[in-house]
Amino acid sequence: METTPTPRASLHPGRFQLARFRWVICSLLFFATVIAYVDRGVIGYLEKYLETAVGWNSIQYGYMTAAFQAAYAIGLVVAGRLTDTIGTRKGFAFAMLLWSVAAMLPGVAWSALTFGIALFILGLGESANFPACIKTVAEWFPKRERALATGVFNSGANLGNIVVPLVVPALTYAFGWRGAFFVTGATGFVWLGLWLWLYSKPEEHRRLSPRELAYIQSDREETTAGVPWRRLFPQKETWAFALGKFLTDPIWWFYLFWLPRYLQGTYHLNLTQSEAPVVAVYIISSGGSVGGGWISSGLLKSGRNVNFARKTALLVCALAVVPVVAAPYAHNLWLVVGLVGLAAAAHQGWSANLFTLPSDTFPKAAVASVVGFGGMFGAIGGVLLQVVTGYIVGWTHSYVPMFVIACSVYLLALLVIHALSPRLARANV
Repeated sequence: METTPTPRASLHPGRFQLARFRWVICSLLFFATVIAYVDRGVIGYLEKYLETAVGWNSIQYGYMTAAFQAAYAIGLVVAGRLTDTIGTRKGFAFAMLLWSVAAMLPGVAWSALTFGIALFILGLGESANFPACIKTVAEWFPKRERALATGVFNSGANLGNIVVPLVVPALTYAFGWRGAFFVTGATGFVWLGLWLWLYSKPEEHRRLSPRELAYIQSDREETTAGVPWRRLFPQKETWAFALGKFLTDPIWWFYLFWLPRYLQGTYHLNLTQSEAPVVAVYIISSGGSVGGGWISSGLLKSGRNVNFARKTALLVCALAVVPVVAAPYAHNLWLVVGLVGLAAAAHQGWSANLFTLPSDTFPKAAVASVVGFGGMFGAIGGVLLQVVTGYIVGWTHSYVPMFVIACSVYLLALLVIHALSPRLARANV
């Protein structure tokens, strides 16, 4: 058990010291994720409103959100590699600067095309969030705490999705829809100041005690130089992560960009009336990320190996998604909220464990690159599903096929992961 550390002699008396300073760093990752999901969630929540105010249809909206995901796919590989090359502090700071500016750009857009361009630039900036967060967790947490830490910061997605319906209607009424984009985009600059003030590597951090540093490094592998792509591509572990992301990430994007539209259209809700159902979905889902991380972390602490712990948690989450197939057949709004909330919670638990696989199977020097590569595949899957959703909804006015896909892909993804990496063995790089 970790004990209270002895403060470093080099620290001045009264300096901000915590026995668990790594969780302060994790809180920064949490709030970065909140900001990312607020910035991308504004467009989804205002979509039905902007459909009339600006003028577009479901097919055009599908292409707009696909533009975001296409940029996200491109940016993830670049962002992951850049983070591994220039370091987490600089890489994350640059990304936050770019996406905060980009989040304001929809406020000056005037058509489906210009909105699509703005979303493309936003996707490029936000693509760095998860590679940088996962690399930070690998730097600041021992392996037995990584799934939990990942679950904590990843739960920021839920809070971001809760914040959107609570604040966007008020911002829209106070400043207009353009002002809503400007205000939410500006919050990233506050985070950027905190990041530059508080973050550095654990071994260089003046606020970190020697005992906590030793705890963080207690299962650290040997230092490895940067790993070139040609050594990452052939690894089955790379493809296990990438294909897991390809199959399951698009479902989360489906909820993010289409759930408000689905609820508003199906149950004839306006912006204010849809606040409570959307908030409820993400409140329900908020426990999933931490819960999923807790399952595998608890199994590890009980003596189970990484392979058993991660895959058991993934299986539990995959099974919890299945009931969402009943959502389009349920006529009660709050039953739909419960089904989608459970599925979203299960996705977050799934994601928390999936994100730990690169740090379980690769050296730290390669983690952000593998996460970026896998994230690119997840975004490519998202591009395809966004376009498909636009056409299906536009032609059939039905969401049934989308919920069938949503309920089934997690079990398929787990089979693929197990087939490619049956033991989650260390990649031979």
